[in-house]
Amino acid sequence: MERDKIIIRNAIMHILNTNNNHLEFSDSLLDLSIDKYDFIRNHIYKIMDSDDSTECTFNEDSEIRQLMEAFEESNLIMDSQMLAYKLYEIMAMNFSIPPADLFVVPFQEAGTKYLAILKMNYKESYVHKVEKYNSGISNTIAKQKVTLPSLSAKLTEAAVINLRSLKINLIEKKYDINGVKENYFSSRFLQCTPQLSTKAKLNLVSRAMDKIKRKYYPEDYNKIMEYKSLVYQSNLDGEIIPEDIVDDMFPEESEIKQEFIEDLDKNNLTRDSITPKKPATIKKFEQQQLTTDNGITISIPMEQYLNNKNVIIKHAPDGTMEITINDIKSITAR
Repeated sequence: MERDKIIIRNAIMHILNTNNNHLEFSDSLLDLSIDKYDFIRNHIYKIMDSDDSTECTFNEDSEIRQLMEAFEESNLIMDSQMLAYKLYEIMAMNFSIPPADLFVVPFQEAGTKYLAILKMNYKESYVHKVEKYNSGISNTIAKQKVTLPSLSAKLTEAAVINLRSLKINLIEKKYDINGVKENYFSSRFLQCTPQLSTKAKLNLVSRAMDKIKRKYYPEDYNKIMEYKSLVYQSNLDGEIIPEDIVDDMFPEESEIKQEFIEDLDKNNLTRDSITPKKPATIKKFEQQQLTTDNGITISIPMEQYLNNKNVIIKHAPDGTMEITINDIKSITAR
C-alpha cells in the first residue's frame, strides 16, 4: 500500500476514557483539515507497512464480522458507536487496558475500500501554561494526561479491515486480563484469529537455529555466520523460505535437519515465505559480529564477509585463530 494513494473518505472519533468512566460518543464526523488528514493517513500507512502487523481472519461468530459484512458508509456514525461501545465494555472491566480515543476511518486505496479502527492510547506530556495575577504573569508547566500519539509514533492497537475480503491487518499488544496476559484486541474485541507477524516469524526461525547451534555446534561460530548470510542473501532475492535455508545449512545432517524442521512445523513456518518490508527487521542480518575471548569485538558488513578475499579467519596449529582483513584504504577511530 502506498501512502500517497490512501484516500480518506470520512472519519469519526469517540472518547473512551476509562480513567474517569467517560464514554463520549460523537454524533458528527470529523472536520478533516489537511493536518488531521495527514495525521490519520500516516498512522494507517504505518500499520500496513509494518513488519509488526499481522493478518487476521474473523471467527464465524464474530459480532464485528457481522457489522463489517453489512457496513455502509452512510451508517458510519451509528456503526462506529457500536464499535466504540463494545471496546469500552472490555476496557471498563480490565483496568490494565489504557484509555484512548477511538478513530473509525473508511478509506480507499487502489480502488479497494477499507475501514481503519485506530485506538490511540493517551500519552502524558507537558505544555507551558501562562497564569495571570493582579501582580503580573507567571509562566509554568502543566501535565496533559490525554495527549494523543504523535505523528511519528507507532500505534500499538489498531486494525485495518478490507471491506471486500474482510481480511484484517492487525497491530496489538498484550494486557493483563483476569491475571493472564492476553491479546484482547483480537480475541475479545474483533474476535479474529491472527497469524504470526513477519518479525515474529523471523524471530522464531532464529530461535530454532540458536537451539540447534547450542545443542550440536556449541563451539562453532561458523554456523551462526552461515545462517545470517543465508537469511541476508534470501532477503535480497525477495523472500526468506525457512526450509530452503535448512536444506542449504544441513545437506548431509538429516537428523539435525529433521529436528530443525519439526521445530518450525510447530508454527507452520517450514514452507512459509517471509518477506520483510522494513530495513530494521533485517538489520541484524546485515552484519557479522564476532567477539573474541579477550574482549575484542569485530563487526563485518555482510557484503564484505561474503567476499572471501577481504576477511579471512585462519586456525593456527596451536588452537588459536587469526583474523585477517584485506584491502583496507583507511581507518577511522570513534
